[in-house]
Amino acid sequence: MHDGHDSNHDDRGSRGIRALSNPLWCYHGFRIAVVALTCFGVIMVFSSSSVTMISLGVSPWKQAISQGIYCVMGFVLGIIAAHVPLKTYRRFSFPLICCAIVLQLVTLTPLGVSVNGNAGWIGIPGVFTMQPAEVVKLSLCVWMPAAVERSTSRYEADGIRAYAKPAGVFALCLLSVMAGQDLGTAMILVFIGAVAMLIGGFPLRWFFGIVVLLVVFIVAFVVTSPNRMKRILAAYKPCTSDDVAGVCYQAIHAKYAMGSGGLLGVGIGNSREKWNYLPEAHNDFIFAIIGEETGFIGAVMVIVLFAILGWCLVCVALQMKNRYVAMVLVCIAMWLVGQALVNIMVVIGFLPVMGVPLPFVSAGGSSLIMCLIAAGVGVSMMRVHPQINAGTSTLNS
Repeated sequence: MHDGHDSNHDDRGSRGIRALSNPLWCYHGFRIAVVALTCFGVIMVFSSSSVTMISLGVSPWKQAISQGIYCVMGFVLGIIAAHVPLKTYRRFSFPLICCAIVLQLVTLTPLGVSVNGNAGWIGIPGVFTMQPAEVVKLSLCVWMPAAVERSTSRYEADGIRAYAKPAGVFALCLLSVMAGQDLGTAMILVFIGAVAMLIGGFPLRWFFGIVVLLVVFIVAFVVTSPNRMKRILAAYKPCTSDDVAGVCYQAIHAKYAMGSGGLLGVGIGNSREKWNYLPEAHNDFIFAIIGEETGFIGAVMVIVLFAILGWCLVCVALQMKNRYVAMVLVCIAMWLVGQALVNIMVVIGFLPVMGVPLPFVSAGGSSLIMCLIAAGVGVSMMRVHPQINAGTSTLNS
């Protein structure tokens, strides 16, 4: 009797652990994480931008209202994306990436808008701007897996030439982004392309050769820019008295914000660094304000939500029989979680300062809307799983 009781106890425990990888639980966990991050982001954008808005002579609610509008637009488009069939994504993935590349190339024309030295926007300053690189990220996540999958099936017959199309299109995406001096976004594209190639069956010896070439290319790109070299050196060496007011200024004030938050923070709305001490407090450095106002607990909760998001996408991908769907889910996870990790590492000083927003949280329409659409694509792909499809069909009925 005693042994039976122990076995039942162990069985319940194993069921509890297995629940973490249950596809239906992952499906709902992913959606909850996305909604939680987005809603928390709107609150933090208001908190971190209100003082800046007042100093600019506009309403303290201006940035928060804009973020709220983008949030609603993103949720609507994300819900639409969640109901687009798998066949449609595969069929229109190549036209989508072609449009994304064209939009990105427009940033290099007189229609392009430069922000903080990066020529990565198009539109009319002060009226409407968009960042085409966000569209490039999503289109790569949807098209690259299909292209690599087709190339892998032809590899035995055609050799390495089978991968010419995905490699060429990816190179064009990367070069068009780097031409606008946006190294941070280029890094995220490399993450997406690398994971698509790696899990898609690209030959490892060629893969590592391309990685070496990319590293050499990026190093040359950095070394030829004195501004980038200063930012990188500032991240990994002590700042001089001259640097404190210059290249180290933003990184130092981000650390001041994180350090002053303590365990529970100073309270939402009570940040000192947002009083125009920390540049881009509501954009790329919003995590520093989160750390200051909500403390270690709040910062960890944000990290946990991103961990849940990534875990859920990868868990469902690993249980997916459709290889294309599994690859898309992993690419989306690499984009969202990889970008979050880069943003957080910049804020805490592990990486040099680069313009990479925190997905779902940072202010900005292009990033928020495209991240929510990507979440919708993820939901659509997850529904291909039989257990999720059966569970959601029951809920919908």
